[in-house]
Amino acid sequence: MYVQGFLIPVPEGNKDDYRAMAERAAEKFHEYGVTEIVEAWEEDVTDGKVTDFRMAVKAEPGEKIVFSWMIWPDKETCDAASARMQDDPFWQSEDFKMVFDGMRMMWGGFSPILVTGRD
Repeated sequence: MYVQGFLIPVPEGNKDDYRAMAERAAEKFHEYGVTEIVEAWEEDVTDGKVTDFRMAVKAEPGEKIVFSWMIWPDKETCDAASARMQDDPFWQSEDFKMVFDGMRMMWGGFSPILVTGRD
């Protein structure tokens, strides 16, 4: 198992558009081999004194934080998907339009050290 995690600042008024965009992207990621995707919309995110989710993505007033992750079978499948994305015209097409500032999105890949509660 390999996990990619994301923090994304999204204008509050774009919630429905974000969900629609995420659904289209999820179809493509499943074609690439992802096994699970979770997209979670901010509900209870507090402001920190030293750091917090908003500071991490330089969120602006009126933006909500999306906390998202994708589960891949392994890092190799994830890396292959990243390579396929570079040549896939879908990501530049009218079928896919980002509804947030991608320059402030942050992401990373992680190898799990503990997983509980999964079937």
